[in-house]
Amino acid sequence: MKRRPDKQVAAVAVFLILVCPGALSARERRGANLDITLKDGHHVMGELIAVKPDSLLLLNLAGYDRSIDLVAIKSIRIVKESKAGPGALYGFLAGALGGAVAGYSYGKGQDHYPEMYAFLGGLVFGAAGGLIGLALGDLSGSDETIELEGKSESAIKSNLAGLRGKARIRDYK
Repeated sequence: MKRRPDKQVAAVAVFLILVCPGALSARERRGANLDITLKDGHHVMGELIAVKPDSLLLLNLAGYDRSIDLVAIKSIRIVKESKAGPGALYGFLAGALGGAVAGYSYGKGQDHYPEMYAFLGGLVFGAAGGLIGLALGDLSGSDETIELEGKSESAIKSNLAGLRGKARIRDYK
């Protein structure tokens, strides 16, 4: 009897639809999260919607948009999401895999209990890899600050051009 892949294809399609709906759906692009320090000392936080010629348009947590004049801004902090957790996880997995392989091969050469050596090697190297991944992930997710106060107009325009790439609407005129 000839095997047809119809059942396998249907099972994979059902799995993808039920388990991965977020990956299959279209998502709207989000702007960077900003913490703006004004010259009067107040802070304004929100998602960057657009960079206008003389202001920044933000969407705050309450869902209201606010336009902030560039002349009133002292500094802009781009708040990045921490990557420490995924870094620790990936570091642990890479270290555990390498440690398990090294431990197994060492135990096999000793002619006794290679599985125990594989487990211990995976545990030790996994912990070390997790710590390294944690540190690297924490460093890669650090915030960036743009100082506007006291800068020349050309430096401000250059900084705003880079900030425009992080806005929800990049080509706002």
